[in-house]
Amino acid sequence: MPIDFTEITNQMNLGLLQNTLLFPHFTTTTTPISSQFFFKNPTFTGGKNWVLRAQNSCSKSESIQLVAESMDIKNELNKNLYEQIEPYATGFLKVSDVHTIYWEQSGNPSGHPVLFLHGGPGGGTSPGNRRFFDPQFYRIILFDQRGAGKSTPHACLEENTTWDLIKDIEKLREHLEIPEWQVFGGSWGSTLALAYSQSHPDKVTGIVLRGIFLLRKKEIDWFYEGGAAALYPDAWEPFRDLIPENERDCFVKAYHKRLNSDDLNTQYEAARAWTKWEMMTAHLIPNEETIKKGDSDEFSLAFARIENHYFTNKGFFSTDSHLLDNIDKIRHINGVIVQGRYDCCCPMMSAWDLHKAWPEADFKVVTDAGHSANEPGIAAELVAANEKLKNIIRNK
Repeated sequence: MPIDFTEITNQMNLGLLQNTLLFPHFTTTTTPISSQFFFKNPTFTGGKNWVLRAQNSCSKSESIQLVAESMDIKNELNKNLYEQIEPYATGFLKVSDVHTIYWEQSGNPSGHPVLFLHGGPGGGTSPGNRRFFDPQFYRIILFDQRGAGKSTPHACLEENTTWDLIKDIEKLREHLEIPEWQVFGGSWGSTLALAYSQSHPDKVTGIVLRGIFLLRKKEIDWFYEGGAAALYPDAWEPFRDLIPENERDCFVKAYHKRLNSDDLNTQYEAARAWTKWEMMTAHLIPNEETIKKGDSDEFSLAFARIENHYFTNKGFFSTDSHLLDNIDKIRHINGVIVQGRYDCCCPMMSAWDLHKAWPEADFKVVTDAGHSANEPGIAAELVAANEKLKNIIRNK
């Protein structure tokens, strides 16, 4: 006999079936359901087509069972970090008379190339950065930018600009004989990813960005001139108190003076304070392992000196809105923007501005996350973004 959808919806609206249904990742509400819902909305939630069937009986007094079956119209995107892997190749590339950069490759040597761009600037790469990518599909390339990580000379500011780094990326691509690649970057890495992609759009197959930083004055002022202090006054005070009151009109300038002092101990003291401030605000829930990075003189010196150098020089961009002004150059490239709702370091206003300028890119807001790529919700969306681009490449 035909299925009586009117009867089903009446039963559902009375709540008789409410406790017999289980819809993964689907929150039921008390909104009445029309029988037309089943015809107009065959899909309940991403990637799963729900088939509704009523089990008929001779008596209306018997409960009607509604069974939701998922049919794989398309595969669910993996959101789990991949297992830790080791590089199959490492090396150093001399990119100028001053600088030599460290690089590594992992994953599939014959896979689709993807370039990971670390944050800071000055943060360097770490083994966990490889885990965002399917090692069976991707040829994963990491490198430490000038002065950072294993690159030499350590914490060097000479010949260290955004445009120098873009030239380095091209030299590395040519050195590794890669015709084109996917680009992945978070925080400062998102800045560099945008700047590189806008300079060489023909070399980029896809873009994944996280914790958007457009290096505008209002972003620098928010984090380093007292805005974020409203949320983290306890973390702000040690950063503030290192600077005498008569120099507090511009903390970036005051720290620049100390990070470039002739006295190495003065540099270290300023570097630890600068780094600790950022590390204490990088996660929605403070992460002790991240905070401890601020205790390392070696890490802090490169991180603080190079960051401050770039911020003092406004990212070496010609205008405050340079990256937004050049979005048309990458509009045709598949992109994904991932942003933590409660990102204190790179507040969501920048991701929102980028989203409005580049609506063609997917925009994922993680509602329970801050800034760090290692927060569970952000990590999941970053993996899923790479999976999406992987499927696009496979289906070409």
